Amino acid sequence: MPSSGRHVTMLTEGTYPHVHGGVSTWCDQLVRGMPEVDFHVLALTGSGREPVTWELPPNLYRHTSFPLWGPARGRGRPLIGRERRRFTDTYERFLLSILDPSAGCDFGESLYTLALLARRGRLSTALRSESALRSLMWIWTMPHLRTAAARPTVHDALTGTDLLEHALRPLAARIPGDSVAHAVSSGLATLPALAAQRFEGVPFLLTEHGIYLRERYLGYRSEAQRWPVKALMLGFYRELNSLGYRKADLITPCNQYNRRWEERGGAPKERIRTVYNGVDPHAFPLAGPEPALPTLSWCGRIDPIKDLETLIRAYAIVRAELPEARLRLFGPVPAGNEDYRTRLEKLAAELGVGDGITFEGRVSDVARAYAAGSLVMLSSISEGFPFSLIEAMSCGRATVSTDVGGVREAVGDTGLVVPPREPAVMAEAAMALLRDSERRAELGRRARQRVIDQFTLRRSVDGFRRIYLELAGAPEPGPEAEETRDWTLRLRITDPWRDVPTEEFPGGDFAAEKFPGGDFAAEGLVAEGFVAGEAA
Repeated sequence: MPSSGRHVTMLTEGTYPHVHGGVSTWCDQLVRGMPEVDFHVLALTGSGREPVTWELPPNLYRHTSFPLWGPARGRGRPLIGRERRRFTDTYERFLLSILDPSAGCDFGESLYTLALLARRGRLSTALRSESALRSLMWIWTMPHLRTAAARPTVHDALTGTDLLEHALRPLAARIPGDSVAHAVSSGLATLPALAAQRFEGVPFLLTEHGIYLRERYLGYRSEAQRWPVKALMLGFYRELNSLGYRKADLITPCNQYNRRWEERGGAPKERIRTVYNGVDPHAFPLAGPEPALPTLSWCGRIDPIKDLETLIRAYAIVRAELPEARLRLFGPVPAGNEDYRTRLEKLAAELGVGDGITFEGRVSDVARAYAAGSLVMLSSISEGFPFSLIEAMSCGRATVSTDVGGVREAVGDTGLVVPPREPAVMAEAAMALLRDSERRAELGRRARQRVIDQFTLRRSVDGFRRIYLELAGAPEPGPEAEETRDWTLRLRITDPWRDVPTEEFPGGDFAAEKFPGGDFAAEGLVAEGFVAGEAA
């Protein structure tokens, strides 16, 4: 049954509706902004026991949690005879497409064949068979492949197989045939959409906030697995990412930076349409008078990707020139990041500025956090199109931000943009604005007007409303839909932390040139200033 554009299956991975954060906030905004559309959320989770942390709106008629870990679904009977031989042939072609792209094996066709097996509940058992392990060991040790030099072990094969089996589980998830499949990230969330598009003709929409593949390259640098396992998994993510780019009926990056990655990854230019994130100017009104003391304000989660070390070092330089200056950090410490918070406190003490820095924790009114500063700072080493930045702009505060992701697109000429990881440059920019109240005020006025002109929530939601109807082949909404579009005028904050989580790890030395297939993502990371080194 063809979609009417009134039914959407939203595919998430580790975000909505189980986790708060920027991507989850964006999902909730989209669902609430279209009360005339029925949404089904298919959420890829860890165990499947994660609680729902959002109050789900009435038009979210169904929520399915699909666990990637725990016992595998389906029947445990092993494949035998001709069926096993067909699987082995398909699986070896699949592995060759990942580990040896020059072999000419088609990743997509192999993936679709595996999807049919997953839908029957037979894939997990097949992947964990002895013959599958033997196939992996055989391909890994082909003399012309770099993995052979690392002398992969049976333990490596067991580890790699386990990771791959869990990653492929979403192939078994089913999407209603009368819906639009909307994956809100690249990677694993695209697996059910790819299968539904192939077998049921379901339209496939892909939205990217952070660059999923880039995050995997950065993240695997710190993983404990040996190089053969990393080569397997990074090759898998590379091929899956590229397949999603090529097959999606439409791709909607949230900035032009993402668009460049997608084009380089194989996405046809004519199927890419940038839709910026938006905020409600009524929920983030003009902040009003500045604090009595010169104050730098920062909002987000306390996380290494936000590079608060650079911000604290920049503040120390500012403090040396302006002893009365203060730094206020607003935001929670996610579980697992407690040591990072301690490191920041130690750094502040070592620099002799601990008495001027306050960790404010989570606040219920984020607009108040922006109003607390004379300037709002963003020091991240990686971002998509950060909500915290356009929220601060909506509040009429001047900003100093690092030049990452879509930051420059968001700021335009209404704030100062500096290179990441350069505290002296950041401090110079902050001091220039702290010493010039007229310039701060003018930048703040222009920043709010830029948000009103380009980055409103209403504009963003309306863009996706039209896209859903377009993909379904339905007509544009008529005048009767106009009333529903005014919902953003009544919006109030439901999640105070809208800073888009990229879930990337800090950069550093890693072997970009060693990633399988000379991958575009690895090349892009080198071009961005990451130094090639040893990853194995």
